[in-house]
Amino acid sequence: MPDETTVANGWDPDQYSRFAAERAKPFLDLLAMVEPLPGGEVIDLGCGTGELTAKLHAHTQAGTTTGIDASEAMLARALPLAGNGLRFELGDISRFDSDGSFDVVFANASLQWVPDHPRLLHQLAAGLRPGGQLAVQVPANSDHPSHAVAFEVAREAPFVEHMGVDPAAGAHAVCAPEQYAELLDGIGFSDQHVRLQVYGHRLASTAAVVEWTKGTTLLRFKSLLPPELFDPFMERYRRRLGEVLGERAPYFYTFKRILFWARLPGSRSQGQ
Repeated sequence: MPDETTVANGWDPDQYSRFAAERAKPFLDLLAMVEPLPGGEVIDLGCGTGELTAKLHAHTQAGTTTGIDASEAMLARALPLAGNGLRFELGDISRFDSDGSFDVVFANASLQWVPDHPRLLHQLAAGLRPGGQLAVQVPANSDHPSHAVAFEVAREAPFVEHMGVDPAAGAHAVCAPEQYAELLDGIGFSDQHVRLQVYGHRLASTAAVVEWTKGTTLLRFKSLLPPELFDPFMERYRRRLGEVLGERAPYFYTFKRILFWARLPGSRSQGQ
């Protein structure tokens, strides 16, 4: 599958924001797990348009919060929010490299774009000071028709010739909840909370599911397909998804997500 930077070129802030309220719910649940740390250093990996990063900054009472994103279009929306310790930078979160300089590493709906999560969690943990907190939310909805149908269509001609690898490979980067719990313990986190949660979104109709995935999941395929093939891909996906889901209005869209929080042993004073 394409790397994060390649996919980032296709992000459309307007399309993504169509479901801003629904996407904010898991963020707020993850945020509630994070303990405030007045004056601390926080990093938000995959900050998007920045509004939620501003909420993270206020909640933690951090001295500095840095939002990182690979999409210039998303960051253009975020930059006007900068100030009072909140800042934004262009960067590839898969290349995150910090030697124990943060009190919180936060990643909401972004790490699913990065492969090899066992390696990645070690990388993120290395960026934390003693007593530092790691907070992550990743989608776990690859078995829902909204995602499964896209992978099915991508395996068909003429699209499959442009995929390079199994179209579902990127989605399989996400581990099972119990695997994350084992990984966090093995890395050395002293406290942790891991849960799988189903979010229910009442959309206007089943057709709205296409608008949802067009802003996120389908970017994987858009980044790989020639421009002249993406519209045919979308039409086949739209038709096939309609056959599976039927015509329903409203439509209750269930979306599974994994949320986890963990803290390293020690206290902030040891790392400052």
